[in-house]
Amino acid sequence: MTTTSKPQVPDSDRIAPHVWKIGITVIIGALAVVFDTTILSVAINDLGRDLNAPLSTIQWVSTGYLLALAITMPIAGWAQSALGGKRLWIVSLGIFLLGSILSASAWNAPSLIAFRVVQGIGGGFMMTLTATLIMQAAGGRNIGKLMSLITVPTALGPILGPVLGGLILHFGNWRWMFLINIPFGVIGIWLAMRNLPADAPSPRQPLDIIGFLLLSPGVAAIIYGLSRIDGTAGFADAKVLVPVLIGVILVAAFAAWAVRRRAGALVDIRLLQHRPLAASSVMLLLTGAALYGSMLLLPLYFQQVRGTDALGAGLLLIPQGIGTLLSRSLAGKYTDKFGPRPVALAAFVIACVATIPFAFVTADTSEIFLMAVLLLRGIGLGAAMIPLSGAGFSGMSHDEIPHASIIIRVAQQLGGSFGTAILLVILQHAAAGAHTLDALNDGFHQAFWWAIVATALSIPLCFLLPSKRENAETAA
Repeated sequence: MTTTSKPQVPDSDRIAPHVWKIGITVIIGALAVVFDTTILSVAINDLGRDLNAPLSTIQWVSTGYLLALAITMPIAGWAQSALGGKRLWIVSLGIFLLGSILSASAWNAPSLIAFRVVQGIGGGFMMTLTATLIMQAAGGRNIGKLMSLITVPTALGPILGPVLGGLILHFGNWRWMFLINIPFGVIGIWLAMRNLPADAPSPRQPLDIIGFLLLSPGVAAIIYGLSRIDGTAGFADAKVLVPVLIGVILVAAFAAWAVRRRAGALVDIRLLQHRPLAASSVMLLLTGAALYGSMLLLPLYFQQVRGTDALGAGLLLIPQGIGTLLSRSLAGKYTDKFGPRPVALAAFVIACVATIPFAFVTADTSEIFLMAVLLLRGIGLGAAMIPLSGAGFSGMSHDEIPHASIIIRVAQQLGGSFGTAILLVILQHAAAGAHTLDALNDGFHQAFWWAIVATALSIPLCFLLPSKRENAETAA
């Protein structure tokens, strides 16, 4: 008796093996960028002491890096068309690796700041290319599942970064925070040479110089102004307000220029006519306080109110990171199945409910209870990022994906900076003049209430995201 085998039909719900290979390759390199940022956040005091520099100078170690990211990200699309995705990734990772080695050998604060700018140049390209390369390889299919893969570094960073930083400072010195990037960089370059597809010939677009001179400095000026908010400066302070206004004017001027230049613009903002990309970008801008600002409050609360050190605060925040990791695969699966809107709605509701207990905690509240709440909060935050970021790529062609990636990344960066600045100002005013632990705790309560309100206001914004039917029509 003979049997005939049925032809194998490809499973469109599965990510192709070559896409997995590309995804793992770029994620290993991207981990170095994310870890570098989160590890260094616990070393500011050590850097100031060892390099004999005041806090106002040492803060430029982070500010200079952020500004380099902001300047570099908008030109990632042009650089990819000029060099090709594979070559640009390898060059960018090489620049980041060089900056890490130089930073580890810094002899004073100005040299470290300069070498951090080198890191930021490489990191800015990589942060944008991570999504671009994977989305282009997948051809716009299984966006939810792919976003759960692409955003793994941003989930692992807050979990392992502060803990790893605390361990390095406990057993060694701050130079190892940069040397630890070497294995990620070397392995990442080796994998990229083996696994990334060869760059196909493509017409090279001339650099939109006017667009570059408007957009990159504009984004950098906004981020710089927001980073100037400290214990004495609020939004109305000239050192904050002036650069932010200059940045807004430059970005608005770029928008007017790009509309006239059309396809030749540095970033094709005509893509914002696509509702999914526009909705995703708007939400990433408006939900910065909900998604990123509250991440500032938690480590400060544990250190200032509960008296834990940097390592202890990092360990207490691990459950939130675990929750973020646990929710990613389900959020990706259900985003593809039901569309971005219902997944985002459920995620923000969970995040809102899980933030409420922090408006009532005291210095004696059980740490086990707080860690359980943080686990739930991490589930909500992790699930929210998948539909927000993924919706923007729906319906994008191969050549449009780099521009969409830049728009999403810039919106995410600006939203995070703005949300963090808002809650920092609120916390400063609420805790001003607090001379007792109870008074300081009350100040954090007020800041957490604002974070809760921001998260609650994000819930109706989820209706801006496409439904399952709208998402399918756009993708088709």
